[in-house]
Amino acid sequence: MTELDTGDTGATGATGATRDTGATGEPTPQQPQTGRHAHVGRRNFMRKVFFASGATAVATMGGAGAWAALAADDTTADGTGATASADPSGAPSGGPGGGTGGPGNQSITEDFLGLTTDGKKIDDLFTIHSEGVATAPVIAAANAFLAGLSATQKSSTQFTVHSTEWRLWSNVDAYDRQGVSIADLSDAQQALGKALLKSALSAEGLETTERIRRINQAAGEAIDNTDAFNEEAFYYTVMGTPSATEPWGFQFDGHHLVINYFVLGDQIVMSPCFWGSEPTEIEIDGTTVSVCKEEVKASLAFINSLTEAQRKVAVESTTKSNESMKAGAFSDNAVQEYTGIRGSALTGAQKLKLLGIVEAFAGRAKADVAKARLAEVRGHLNDTYVTWAGGIEDDSAFYVRVHSPVVWVEVDCQAPGPLAGAYGASQGSGATQMHVHSIIRTPNGNDYGKELLRQHYLTSPHHR
Repeated sequence: MTELDTGDTGATGATGATRDTGATGEPTPQQPQTGRHAHVGRRNFMRKVFFASGATAVATMGGAGAWAALAADDTTADGTGATASADPSGAPSGGPGGGTGGPGNQSITEDFLGLTTDGKKIDDLFTIHSEGVATAPVIAAANAFLAGLSATQKSSTQFTVHSTEWRLWSNVDAYDRQGVSIADLSDAQQALGKALLKSALSAEGLETTERIRRINQAAGEAIDNTDAFNEEAFYYTVMGTPSATEPWGFQFDGHHLVINYFVLGDQIVMSPCFWGSEPTEIEIDGTTVSVCKEEVKASLAFINSLTEAQRKVAVESTTKSNESMKAGAFSDNAVQEYTGIRGSALTGAQKLKLLGIVEAFAGRAKADVAKARLAEVRGHLNDTYVTWAGGIEDDSAFYVRVHSPVVWVEVDCQAPGPLAGAYGASQGSGATQMHVHSIIRTPNGNDYGKELLRQHYLTSPHHR
């Protein structure tokens, strides 16, 4: 099978389920990918693994349309075939899916299934239906952003909606990213990029992204390493063509900050989203700037609402390791059984505290998106489990995981890392609230909106 070298057609699919690739007529960038040759080699390597299992996925899907969809993955954006190069030297090796996301231990070596409790996806959790979300502003902002790019920038930034690029994100600084960075953009283009984020995020969500970037810059200055840590090494990619009827989305990806935003009609899937910082508080121009406090506060409020007997069920350890995250970067298919205390064992007031943890994340999207997301979570609140490790005092380092069929949240207080010197800490010492990693995901196959995408290609007449 020939291989694409432009990075815009990597397709993923659930093992043993219908392959959620694109179909004939799927919009593609107008020009072949140019530049960033090191990234191209990495993408080729990633996709070759995907295509190795393509026959099984196509056989499951069945029909001429499936073969057409797979064939579409074998052409470049200009319609020509391209033969895959050899695996690049230093290609990422497989590794455990934790929260570190280090460039030396990351790869995609399997089709997308999503987070599950036993390696088997629960069906019928997510459906295509009207949610009444106002998507016109984000569509307009995305179109304006793309129109403001040069031809070269656009060809490096726009991928097809079924691209593996969705999954090639990382929260670490030393990672080769795709798309166009803030540093690559003119002032006018930067304004268009910020307008895109503003159209998708709440005021709180936008402020959180800005603070993470500002702290990253200030911490880099404090340790005299702004080459690695700054406020401009954050990248935009757009998947598909912004549309009111066809699926598309965008990704904003950088150190301690990753936003995946999928759009289909008036439905939004905003996950996985990674929010973190080191430090979580620093003085900038005489003012203390802090971030990630909402999820920490909400988590502690929940655990302290439990009775002693309930905490014995929820708390798996009273000590906190340096890193506990289970579903960080490159952990799209993590398998984790339910542990901790179940929502059905909570009082009404405690359930509200539990919901507050999720709301700290959902509230970073626009209000109508957050409302739809929280309604989804409420529908499974009795089947939601919370697991805790660490202390429960206001300043304690801790780890919490909220896990249900439709939502996964982790808040992880980690050990001081490469920016430890910015706040007088020693790298590798005990976990602290000054270094927080947190993530929200959608289990059972709907991260990146992939379950909705799969259903769209199965049911839309023009894709059959």
